[in-house]
Amino acid sequence: MNSFDDFGLEKAITRALAEEKYLVPTPIQTQTIPLALARRDVIGIAQTGTGKTAAFALPILHHLATSPRRPDRKACRVLVLSPTRELSAQILDSFRAYGRHLRVSSALVIGGVPMGAQVRALLNGVDVLVATPGRLLDLVGSNALRLGEVEFLVLDEADRMLDMGFIHDIRKIVAKLPTQRQTLFFSATMPLAIVELADRMLRDPVKVAVTPAASTVERVEQRVIRVDRAAKTPVLIDVLKSEGVDRTLIFTRTKHGADKLVRGLVKAGVAAAAIHGNKSQGQRERTLAAFCKGEVRTLVATDIAARGIDVDGISHVVNYDLPNVPETYVHRIGRTARAGADGIAISLCAADELPFLRDIEKLIRISIPVTHSRTHPRGAEPRPVQSEAPRSTRHAPGKQQRHHAGAAPNRQHQSVPSRQGAGGIGSVAFLQRSGRPRHAGSARVAPSHSKGS
Repeated sequence: MNSFDDFGLEKAITRALAEEKYLVPTPIQTQTIPLALARRDVIGIAQTGTGKTAAFALPILHHLATSPRRPDRKACRVLVLSPTRELSAQILDSFRAYGRHLRVSSALVIGGVPMGAQVRALLNGVDVLVATPGRLLDLVGSNALRLGEVEFLVLDEADRMLDMGFIHDIRKIVAKLPTQRQTLFFSATMPLAIVELADRMLRDPVKVAVTPAASTVERVEQRVIRVDRAAKTPVLIDVLKSEGVDRTLIFTRTKHGADKLVRGLVKAGVAAAAIHGNKSQGQRERTLAAFCKGEVRTLVATDIAARGIDVDGISHVVNYDLPNVPETYVHRIGRTARAGADGIAISLCAADELPFLRDIEKLIRISIPVTHSRTHPRGAEPRPVQSEAPRSTRHAPGKQQRHHAGAAPNRQHQSVPSRQGAGGIGSVAFLQRSGRPRHAGSARVAPSHSKGS
């Protein structure tokens, strides 16, 4: 398919796409839209930024337009579940943009805000409901929402749902849905628990995969700096001041760690801000707006809070803490080198994080170039990845390792750039807009359920 006109979508939808300057469908859209229009269940394996929101939103809007009916009170025809408030808000924005010329009602149900407005929005029923699982169950439990009329179910970023502990909530929700429905299931990775969940939810699904689950963006220069844990902050400060950084997204494993790092950066004269689940809605909105405008060029985030942040011009991603789930590394570094730009991903690796590094290299099938800070002895090189599988170092979602302080900080370090990439999603991580790359999502922030979202 070379044009959205080729899908046979309702004219009001293609008109909205033309107004948005969306001209050429991405691979996930090309493969998914015809299947969804044929009312097939779909399992889509796709990274963030590949255009999967349009892949499920467009065929659903087409079905709503060609089979119009008034939704029942306290009910919805379409239910979209996503793990975070940011992503939920982006999905709703997309439905409203693509369906602007249709008479389609929609609502957002997420935690972090009073339920009263959401209850009122659902009173007369809506066509499209985008929700995080926890708040959705709250509304079902209070009899403000009934799920017996759902015709279309979308589960987006299912692997992140698993990481955040939503798997039991999802099972409860699915148990309340009609068996006769169309289900569209999207995940960047397919661990065993996600495969089992998909088997229970879908009927004779078609699997669509546009990129290998472990691929990394081909335009990202990746490297590792070996460093004592206690020296991470001064080494990071040197990197930020010497790398020609434009806009940096830094990942920490915990909320407390994000706040502590921001205090250290600000004390050293680096303007920085943190975004995580403990921040108020107003704080999150102001912080992300400042980052988008370039008023704050260094943003420190946890993985959960960063989900849904889609900002142009992120030149660097820094893993202050290496993730203990290797697939998370792929998600993180994909925040840079978007829309055809180059990007740099730097990971600060302490001795106790070497097993995480080995797991990451096994997953992405490359050896990431290593440099050293001078606080770390050069002889302590990480062992190369062996052909046999090493002892598993993965931890259950939500669990964290204890870390011990190393040697005293020293700000000097060496940095030897070395470009190394892997075949990846850089070429399909955006929609085409008038010949220019354009991201499928926005950077809007919305409230979230208190349960990690």
